[in-house]
Amino acid sequence: MTDQTIDEKSSKGLAARTAERKKWLLRLLLLVIVVGGCWLIYWFMYSSRFISTDNAYTAVEISQVTSSVEGTVKTVNVTDTQAVQAGDILVMLDDADTRLALLAAQADLGRAIRRVESYFANDQALGAQVLAREAEVQRAQAQLDASEADDNRATIDLRRRKALEKSGSVSGEELTRAENAASTANANFSGARANLALARANLEVARGARLMNQALIVDATLENNPEVVFARAKVEQAQLNQTRTTIRAPVSGVIAKRQVQVGQRVHTTTLMLSVVPTQLMHVNANFKEVQLPKVKIGQRVELRSDLYGDGVVFKGTVEGFSGGTGSAFAIIPAQNATGNWIKVVQRVPVRIKLDSDELKRYPLTVGLSMTVSIDISTR
Repeated sequence: MTDQTIDEKSSKGLAARTAERKKWLLRLLLLVIVVGGCWLIYWFMYSSRFISTDNAYTAVEISQVTSSVEGTVKTVNVTDTQAVQAGDILVMLDDADTRLALLAAQADLGRAIRRVESYFANDQALGAQVLAREAEVQRAQAQLDASEADDNRATIDLRRRKALEKSGSVSGEELTRAENAASTANANFSGARANLALARANLEVARGARLMNQALIVDATLENNPEVVFARAKVEQAQLNQTRTTIRAPVSGVIAKRQVQVGQRVHTTTLMLSVVPTQLMHVNANFKEVQLPKVKIGQRVELRSDLYGDGVVFKGTVEGFSGGTGSAFAIIPAQNATGNWIKVVQRVPVRIKLDSDELKRYPLTVGLSMTVSIDISTR
């Protein structure tokens, strides 16, 4: 075999390999175009309808249980992780103090009722006393009128006697008796005037006493008298405090952070335990601000939890948006008015409501990581 023949075979082999390589490159290019086209179709038809984030965590409004009254813990009926229903008894306090306070308040109410009843009885007695004083004034007025008439008659009689004295028709003794009678009538008249003034003063005193008593019962009955109402309110407050010695669950949920112990003296500010209403769990999803223009309240949401994996998909709806970004509510918020500044895309917490039936089948706890996808094509 000559060198020329070998070169021809090598050239043909190289050409064949080059053609085969071009064929595979063409196939690869075609595959890339097909895959890219499929991806674009998938993106336009489906994927562009969703925005997603894995910066999301479960949360709930935790009910912190405190005592409304001071007291010593007598029994504690729950432990951490225990499920409770709304109204279940959690803690009971010693009710000796509140029971005695209730008895004292009930006694004060009884005294108030009797005191107000005496006001009504006094009003009748004082009314009769006013009538008696008015009668005394009338009697004193009649006595004054009689005394005045007697004084006028004695004065006239004395004047006549003095006129007849010069003619000797009246003796000195008779004139003296007339003078004495006139003095006596004048004194009686002065005394009658004083008695009338005293009777009128006594009438005003009686009327004033009745007005003072009526001020305690005016426009009021026994039931709505202020003293009785106040005493009854104290009884109701004591009854309420008595009821508050039994501390019940405000909501259904799971007990957490129990700190109360039997024998502990608790105050109104003492945090005893918390109730986590897991059936009311929601998710706070922190989306970038550039993702939110098309997000609306009520849109459908799909969520996956790291706890259950991709096999469990939770359904939810967008419930609301936070009033500010996470950095705005930070303990030390960013001061962007300083000299050097770099723009950072902010995240806005979006509240997502979960389905309660799904939560019963797949319970979640506070703080779990979630992956969230919002269907922005829905309204």
